[in-house]
Amino acid sequence: MAKIELKIAGMTCGGCAKSITSALQNCAGVEQVKVDHVSGIAQIVFNSAQTNAQELKTVVEDAGFDVLN
Repeated sequence: MAKIELKIAGMTCGGCAKSITSALQNCAGVEQVKVDHVSGIAQIVFNSAQTNAQELKTVVEDAGFDVLN
């Protein structure tokens, strides 16, 4: 398993965090997601044989948010 931490801009509430969490959980290979709207950080544990960091960033951006790293 691989881990990544993404800094996300545009989250203003818990609903935003839930939207991102849901989008990431629907991505193949994602095992665990923790999103905190206060810090703007998403922590993701994933199977690198099924997905990669760029794909995870794209999922967040497709949900309407900006990835800063």
